[in-house]
Amino acid sequence: MTIRLGINPLTWTNDDLPSLGGDTPLETCLTEGREAGFSGFELGQKFPRTPDALSKVLGDHDLSLVSGWYSSRLLERSPEEEIEAVKDHLNLLKQCGAKVMVFCEVSHCIHGDQSRPVSQRPTLGEDEWARLTDGLNVVGDYLREQGVHMAYHHHLGTVVESQADIEHMMDATRDSVGLLLDFGHLVGAGGDPLTIAQRYASRIKHVHCKDMRFPVLNELRNRDKSFLDGVLDGLFTVPGDGNIDFAPTLMALRESGYEGWLVVEAEQDPKVADPLAYARLGYRNLHALAEQAGFTIDK
Repeated sequence: MTIRLGINPLTWTNDDLPSLGGDTPLETCLTEGREAGFSGFELGQKFPRTPDALSKVLGDHDLSLVSGWYSSRLLERSPEEEIEAVKDHLNLLKQCGAKVMVFCEVSHCIHGDQSRPVSQRPTLGEDEWARLTDGLNVVGDYLREQGVHMAYHHHLGTVVESQADIEHMMDATRDSVGLLLDFGHLVGAGGDPLTIAQRYASRIKHVHCKDMRFPVLNELRNRDKSFLDGVLDGLFTVPGDGNIDFAPTLMALRESGYEGWLVVEAEQDPKVADPLAYARLGYRNLHALAEQAGFTIDK
């Protein structure tokens, strides 16, 4: 199975906490990401949002567009309104060659609010679950018809956070609703990536390889801190630098036929964790883990 290694600009500059790397130019992110070995980038707020401009800036660095985050509000608007809202982003991804869309329902979310502990994350009642999953089916079908697959991003501080949430969502939706498997967010919510990888193998369309420091996670839970406090405390790091065991799940993904991107996404304070040094470390470690799992890595 062939995969490619990409990275998210969060290593350099943080969209949720603009004070982290806010003055770092996009040119630095792209130059250092390519120098570290990555062949693609996910989008961030500093990227141009027209197909021609985005293609040029990535092409100048011999980089591909991996994907880009989309904030859905299906609990607040109809599927038809969501489809209208997503069209510009969808067109950008399509025109620039991305095959998946990172899709996350952000209604009632708290991950961007430093005053709200993760323990206060939103949960859904039966009617809200039905509304969300029905909407995901409609939008997922539309995206697939357009040639871009939905990759739903379960995320700390949102309505789909825990393993039970993921299972509820996946079991109530069609195959057009694909899954983004994020190691850090799933382990951080007390879930098991291997179980999810095995149970929903055919529907995993994208993978975020975010490592986690368990002592910081314990501190976050014990002291009832926010997601952003966790970021500042060093909760996340690149693969192989934390406490998550990636090998069994990567092996399961390879055995199930996963072909796509493995993306390093590790938001840290760039003044504490030098971005180029950690990008190089993340590439080296993830490359080795992918090879050990039996993947062929496409440059």
